[in-house]
Amino acid sequence: MQYLSTRGHPDRKRFCDILLEGLAPDGGLYLPEAYPQIGDAELTALRKAYHEEGYAELAFRILSRYIDDIPAADLRALCAKTYTQEVFGTKEIVPLRQLEGGLWIEALSNGPTLAFKDMAMQLLGNLFEYELARRGEQLNILGAT
Repeated sequence: MQYLSTRGHPDRKRFCDILLEGLAPDGGLYLPEAYPQIGDAELTALRKAYHEEGYAELAFRILSRYIDDIPAADLRALCAKTYTQEVFGTKEIVPLRQLEGGLWIEALSNGPTLAFKDMAMQLLGNLFEYELARRGEQLNILGAT
């Protein structure tokens, strides 16, 4: 899959390149050149995967539609390493609870910092570590909230 800048820079890049680059050269954000379509049958398969195999498998199946430059086995392992009960404090990772009638609430604050950003930042750290190791590079990142 190729990614392009929201500000029109002509270069197209792969996921692992934009992962380490951040913003596009023209200051734009990167977006997929085209978005994968998910039909009813695949949506049903994703629900089944979530219920039978858990959140990490669901994350892998969705992410693999956007990340094709990390081998599937490696991406699956990164998701399994990221979305664990030990990291998120619950087997469900993002527990969904019915409040009343058709009203539901999803808990997104079970990660290490108790903030919704943990859902992405835990994976992002593992993706950075993986890609930097593949390239034989190092990087220091300072994060603040």
